Amino acid sequence: MSATRQRNDGHGAPTPTSADSDAPTRGWPAPAAIDAAARRLDAGELVAFPTETVYGLGADARNPQAVARIYAAKGRPPTHPVIVHLAPGDDPGGWVRTLGSEACRLIDAFWPGPLTLILKRADAIPDAVSGGQDSIGLRCPSHPVAQALLRAFSDLQHGHGGVAAPSANKFGHVSPTTAQHVRDEFGDSVHVLDGGACDVGIESTIIDLSRGFPALLRPGRITPQQIADVLGAAPRLPDGSDATVPRASGTLKAHYAPRTPLALLPLEAILCEVAAHAPHERLAVIARAGLPQAEALRARPNLQFVAAPDDPHAYARELYRMLRELDGANVLRIFIEPLPATAEWAAVNDRLQRAAAAFEAGV
Repeated sequence: MSATRQRNDGHGAPTPTSADSDAPTRGWPAPAAIDAAARRLDAGELVAFPTETVYGLGADARNPQAVARIYAAKGRPPTHPVIVHLAPGDDPGGWVRTLGSEACRLIDAFWPGPLTLILKRADAIPDAVSGGQDSIGLRCPSHPVAQALLRAFSDLQHGHGGVAAPSANKFGHVSPTTAQHVRDEFGDSVHVLDGGACDVGIESTIIDLSRGFPALLRPGRITPQQIADVLGAAPRLPDGSDATVPRASGTLKAHYAPRTPLALLPLEAILCEVAAHAPHERLAVIARAGLPQAEALRARPNLQFVAAPDDPHAYARELYRMLRELDGANVLRIFIEPLPATAEWAAVNDRLQRAAAAFEAGV
């Protein structure tokens, strides 16, 4: 496998491939704006751009000074690695020691799309992108604007460009899924390409292949079962006992958190919490609208009720928008109904549990 594929075979997010022709008709950046943003990256500046998952805060992955600007802007710990984004058609093999058959099969199945692979980093690649580790995270996004930007930047880098891009928000906070979310975080200090709302809405699945076996480090749209279908064996799942696991983006216990205190509680307990607060104390609840207790919650005068989708993919798409909306609603606390502990809800549950952990004692 020598290059990323132009489109996947339907396992992941939609993967349109013609950014330049789609951009003007959809209101996305014109080719000239894409080229200007690529030149900013080539000059060592930061550019925020849309992917199918969330908006990324991008910098030239081969330029340690540019990558350092990401860490400074986000307030990100220098030991917390970032993911390198590649253009369709570019060679991931130039970033790693060995690509390997498992990586090639996953790339064939899911790139472009919401899958990040962790592999051993090539010696020539600066360790700024890996938090000082000997591994590196790679992915090829499917969003047309991201692809156009990555192609334009790679052309400036003679086919060897990669863009380091964690989520475009302050470290540990709610990820952005629109250009306005990025502007809310950074104001005018970061150049933003507007590609509309992200389709997937939560970060990519991360699969570690750096230790001789596949292991899930972060759940996302691509599921362990889909990985198993391609590799013939299920990836190891995180259990907290593996001391050899590499650090990866978005895997800290507390992450993806709003500034407003958040708790996961059964709806009966939420009703009790709401009743215990004074009428002037404004609270918020996120719950699926079809549940029997939802009508009782809607009727509470001191409560802002947000009806969440019943479908896990739709819920994921709306999650960060809902949290950001409530963060600006001047509420005292946010309560969220726990979701089913099933495979299709695993990625959303992961994000909610990490968000809630930010407000637990001792975290």
